[in-house]
Amino acid sequence: VQLQASGGGLVQAGGSLRLSCAASGRTFSNYVMGWFRQAPGKEREFVAAITGSGGSTWYADSVKGRFTISRDNAKNTVFLQMKYLKPEDTAVYYCGTRRPGTYYYASASYDSWGQGTQVTVSS
Repeated sequence: VQLQASGGGLVQAGGSLRLSCAASGRTFSNYVMGWFRQAPGKEREFVAAITGSGGSTWYADSVKGRFTISRDNAKNTVFLQMKYLKPEDTAVYYCGTRRPGTYYYASASYDSWGQGTQVTVSS
């Protein structure tokens, strides 16, 4: 699977952004999809994940209630709606496909990372 993330940008604290991750290649709906982020000097961290059907979602505590992950399997795309953004949300955001049988919250469980999209939240 090849992934292309987009939708990042510069936004003021309290603002919103919607990230998209378009997939091509293998059957998209077979995969749990995850969003991770990586700030300068920090490790890549889990943000959110969604099952292939979209029936189940998981979130990092730091984004619960502010971010929403969704997917459109007909368009081979997963989304991350981000609201009430904070300066600490500033990072490069990546999407990935989870290998079956692995932990959804671990970056090592994912592959096919796209190039990422930069999100910058100013205070």
